[in-house]
Amino acid sequence: MNDLARLTKAQLIEQLKACRAGGCGPSVTEAALRDAAERLRAILATAVEGIITIDERGIIESFNPAAEKIFGYTAAEVVGQNVNVLMPSPYREEHNAYIENYRRSGHARIIGIGREVVGRRKDGSQFPMDLSVSEVRLADRRIFTGFVRDISERKRLEKEILEISDREQRRIGHDLHDGLCQQLAGIELMSQALEQKIAARSKSDAARAAEISRLVREAIGYTRSLARGLSPVMLEAEGLMSALHELAANTAKMFRVACQFECDPPVWVHDHSAATHLYRIAQEAVSNAINHGKARRVWIGLKSAGGRHVLSIKDDGCGIPKVLPENQGMGLRIMQYRAGMIGGATMVERDLEGGTSVICSVPRSSADEMNQPHED
Repeated sequence: MNDLARLTKAQLIEQLKACRAGGCGPSVTEAALRDAAERLRAILATAVEGIITIDERGIIESFNPAAEKIFGYTAAEVVGQNVNVLMPSPYREEHNAYIENYRRSGHARIIGIGREVVGRRKDGSQFPMDLSVSEVRLADRRIFTGFVRDISERKRLEKEILEISDREQRRIGHDLHDGLCQQLAGIELMSQALEQKIAARSKSDAARAAEISRLVREAIGYTRSLARGLSPVMLEAEGLMSALHELAANTAKMFRVACQFECDPPVWVHDHSAATHLYRIAQEAVSNAINHGKARRVWIGLKSAGGRHVLSIKDDGCGIPKVLPENQGMGLRIMQYRAGMIGGATMVERDLEGGTSVICSVPRSSADEMNQPHED
């Protein structure tokens, strides 16, 4: 039985199906039933993942020791209750409607598909988790088995790695701007002085010196552009507004589309990490609107309401496809990942009138709360 702890998720599902189906045949002996029950208890007791089974109404039927450790409940406390007790709002309120919809239509959003969701512990705290759900059809009914893994530590490490990467990008950007650009500016001044010095003796040599000055000037502009790309959001509270305004202006200039930024009243974002993630989300959404949506108009909006910052990007393009091709969708996942890193969520919708809307909502920091203009 100890070998059961080393089974993969797919193997566990097959074992559970076999155990649940053990009593279906007419010739099954009492010994076989006891053996199936014993194997089922062993699987639930030794699995490293939380395993929760529910019936068609969403009522919890079993809750293994790993699930007890993850959620802080004992099996006795949750068996017989609706599984939505393990979910925070608004998912808790939506779950019963989801199950009812699946019973009527057979359309599932999560069954057979692993995904990241948010769980709620007994003490009310929330945590990220991997969830995959399998459906088991028995002779007279069906049950659903959920496999749960707490990924809080993994998300913490991912966030730390991303923050280290962002800090390094900012450092390189500052070094380019404050170091290399200054050196190039010095070379330009020396070239201009040389041009003036030799102009009286040789016009051709002076012209070459002037050409060197011009090339150095272009290099300065290119270097500043690289620095801005590596560190687009300045450390000041209004840095995000300034960066988004520049993003809209550069988009209109480079791609010849109408792109405007709206932020009235001003939104102060003092958390530099949150501001940078929001900017990168807007940058990716604008790029998708132009390259994939073939948009001619793009609107970028930033507002603060209900204790949250809300970033929106809307376009008039062809709209996001209902089913993304295999080689697409990475940008959407990156946007959702970045939002998750700062405690937010990103929603991407195909608009009825055409085009795509990307909405990212993140909580305001305490510094933002203190300095934000009063809301109506």
